[in-house]
Amino acid sequence: MRKEFKEALERTIRGGRPRHEDLVLLLQGERKEEELLFLTADQVRERHMGDEIHLRGIIEFSNHCRNDCEYCGLRRSNGSLPRYRLSTEMIVQVAQKAEKMGLRTIVLQSGEDLAYSAERIAEAIEEIKERSDLAITLSVGERSREEYERMKEAGADRFLLKFETSDPDLFSSLRPRTRLQDRLRCLEWLRETGFQVGSGNIVGLPGQDLKILADDLLLLRDLEVEMAGIGPFIPHPQTPLGGHPAGSISTTLRVLAVARLTVPEAHLPATTALATLSAAARERALCSGANVIMPNLTPRAYREYYQIYPGRIHLREDPEVVRESIVAMAYSLGRKISADYGHSVRYLRRHGSLTSPSPVKIGPRQKTHSGKATTKQ
Repeated sequence: MRKEFKEALERTIRGGRPRHEDLVLLLQGERKEEELLFLTADQVRERHMGDEIHLRGIIEFSNHCRNDCEYCGLRRSNGSLPRYRLSTEMIVQVAQKAEKMGLRTIVLQSGEDLAYSAERIAEAIEEIKERSDLAITLSVGERSREEYERMKEAGADRFLLKFETSDPDLFSSLRPRTRLQDRLRCLEWLRETGFQVGSGNIVGLPGQDLKILADDLLLLRDLEVEMAGIGPFIPHPQTPLGGHPAGSISTTLRVLAVARLTVPEAHLPATTALATLSAAARERALCSGANVIMPNLTPRAYREYYQIYPGRIHLREDPEVVRESIVAMAYSLGRKISADYGHSVRYLRRHGSLTSPSPVKIGPRQKTHSGKATTKQ
């Protein structure tokens, strides 16, 4: 193992703003170095986030989108995709089903569909809050500050707005007629409005390199995100990037692990995109810093039409069956499913319900009699 790799790892977990060159080095780790990176990320996750896995049920309520992003199957130029919009009543009914399944958070997600005004989304939020005891995350794209304020006022708790890439030129080339600075301004508005804020990137985009990925990680830290969605690029045949290779699972896992080191108190999902590329990748992600899984609750009749990328897992499976498989996987890893809302560490600290974590030590771990890993001293 290279001395400089371990030194970069030690500097990064000490806190403070990481060095860009250290992050690049960590993303280049060789086999033994990669194993140490994943182990350390898992230790940092345990220290800051505990052993609970948070389930957040996604309701994809519209696949209409005003944008024409070159990597996304929902792009408005994709004329072969059947479009749909769920009614407010159907959204509320799915939310109630999520609560009956034992979930405490739902994610209302759509393309950038302006047919759903802020007022219409607010009405759905208010109805869900009235009928169910759930935290609500929104992922509906770029809106005005006033629209964000209305949705927060209605009771939404969190907002996920991925920046996709921190490189302004790459951002604009892949998202025609949009600018990174506008995206970042929306993230600033969301923070000022009082949302718990999530963002994230795509790994494996054409024109991306490890230096850009390191910049992505530094941007996540500078934004002080409370959730970071990190997943591999998966090409969609009805997009300009349909012939581009998919992002690397290994690189995605490394980015995820380094994200755990750079934003240690953020919730990090083991994304559906990773699991779509490899059935084992979700479990590997949970052992590399991830602590969230987002099962799909979209009604089965519409699920296959939310085609950000093709071939998503669990398109035809019942959500309760999927949940049971996740619970079994969590148990096999010595983890458990959270029974709380999954609010951010920052939120919990503000409300006085969080204690300080113990320090992390780099090193191998051995199994206890319970099957849970512990660091050798």
